[in-house]
Amino acid sequence: MTDAIAVAARDIVKTFGQGAHAVNALDHVSVDIRRGEFFTLLGPSGCGKTTLLRMIAGFDVPTRGAILLDGQDITALPPNQRPVNTVFQSYALFPHLTVAENIGFGLLMQGRPKAEIAATTDRMLALVKLEAMAGRKTSQLSGGQQQRVALARALAPQPKVLLLDEPLSALDLKLRKEMQIELKRLQLETGITFVFVTHDQEEALTMSDRIGVMSAGKLQQVGPPRAIYTQPVNRFVASFIGETNFLPATHNGNNLQLASGESIPFDGTAADQGRKVTATIRPEQVRIGPAEDGAIPATVTNLVYFGTDTHCHVHLADGTEIVARLQSPATGDAGLATGQQVGIRFAPGAVQVLED
Repeated sequence: MTDAIAVAARDIVKTFGQGAHAVNALDHVSVDIRRGEFFTLLGPSGCGKTTLLRMIAGFDVPTRGAILLDGQDITALPPNQRPVNTVFQSYALFPHLTVAENIGFGLLMQGRPKAEIAATTDRMLALVKLEAMAGRKTSQLSGGQQQRVALARALAPQPKVLLLDEPLSALDLKLRKEMQIELKRLQLETGITFVFVTHDQEEALTMSDRIGVMSAGKLQQVGPPRAIYTQPVNRFVASFIGETNFLPATHNGNNLQLASGESIPFDGTAADQGRKVTATIRPEQVRIGPAEDGAIPATVTNLVYFGTDTHCHVHLADGTEIVARLQSPATGDAGLATGQQVGIRFAPGAVQVLED
């Protein structure tokens, strides 16, 4: 382990139940989370991401494996002896206390001097931009303001690691987007390692330094958002992170031959020849133009307007559907119509191959 690693999970297994009814919530999970980074555990419900977060917090104990903090094994330490704080989905604020009292509560329980508590509380209020709300009860605050109080309370003791368990899920869409920016700002300003759990791909892509994609108790891929999005390692990651098109194909020379019979350029080796794969292409990398030589012939089957974007659904000759994301024009329509014959091209280097 290097000095750059804040949290490490080593071969973590968590089994619930026994015998034939045993379920592995975590299946040999290992990951290094760097000091000072915004790391997100992303995946669907039941994938094990919250269980792993609870292991780091100390609320659950692994069936096997170890949790390390700054190189020290903390697997057996209770939560109150770990320099880690958690922000829960419900915020868990004290309604009978003021905003300032909520923020200073953890410091009070640690027996910190009153002057230190007051100074830290003021600093946290300024950090989350709630100075004017210091004397209000939390029941008088909006959802976004309550979340800021929960964040300030968790940050006040200056933990080495802040764990966030889907803290934005209760907010409406507009406020959730605003808080994504605020969370990243807080992480950058404090320099504290954030470990964030979510099932929302947009949250993960917009805030994270790195993402760990989970499914069925396993880490499927770990990397920066751009790498996760553009170079998924398997079909699950490709489908869970954003929208994508899956096209059955076969390696044929320096091309991929689609099920429709059309070919698209793709470098391969002699060992690849005849190998069946799945080609994946993001909708924004699909180009629609005239039905001309060199383009894959297709028929427009549906146009869906999303404001800034229009999704154009087309069918190839064998019925394979491809979705293209087109920027909506400022006025008028996209210049396409259902039933229209068009030509499909893919942006250079945008086609990825997944093993069947």
